Amino acid sequence: MRGQEAFAEEDYIDAAAYLNGVFDFGRTHQYAPDAQLMLARTRVELGEFVLAEADYQRFTQLYRADPRVPLAEFELATVFEKQSPEYQLDQTKTERAIDAYRLFIARYPDHEKASDAEQRITALRGKLARKHLASGALYERREMYEAAALTYLGVFDRYPDTEWADDALLGGMRNYKLFADLSIPSKQRERYELAITQYDRLVSVFRDSELIPEATRLLRSVEVAMEGIDTQGD
Repeated sequence: MRGQEAFAEEDYIDAAAYLNGVFDFGRTHQYAPDAQLMLARTRVELGEFVLAEADYQRFTQLYRADPRVPLAEFELATVFEKQSPEYQLDQTKTERAIDAYRLFIARYPDHEKASDAEQRITALRGKLARKHLASGALYERREMYEAAALTYLGVFDRYPDTEWADDALLGGMRNYKLFADLSIPSKQRERYELAITQYDRLVSVFRDSELIPEATRLLRSVEVAMEGIDTQGD
């Protein structure tokens, strides 16, 4: 098939033209499944990701009995992943990629690509965690400390398996301390205790975290502040 030859030679524009020509003979032609899958891959090489999505979906829908359908579904997920932007931007494609990889694993748990899909999910979830962590940092810069603390802790609750989870607990601790510093005296103790709770979670869950020394210094400042409350009470 001339389309396959052009693809092998990395002449993707001609490959797309040849492969589309196969469909002039109908979608049930003996070469149609091969052409459809190869066309999807050609779209990827051309950076035409939206068209690639459509071509992969067409392949999986029209040729459901084809043994390459599982691989095509995995490759479709990679197309979503390729469109996943930097963490500061909208993460719709990131979430679609995660959903597609999870669906692939659910359908084909024993497939040779299942482990790869798991690793990709972890990396993509890390990107989502980092985006939400940045939202917490934004609240912190605006001195909205309670909102920052809650946002940081939301990152830990939703993404405890990512590399940003200990950062999230430290952020929660730091901002509860700042929130307590600015609180009325009757509310300070309970808010400092919330900071201590995050320290306890950090050292319990992430015993080898590089952030523990910083958290320990922060803990001491919380304890000093609480001693000041006790002194005022006396």
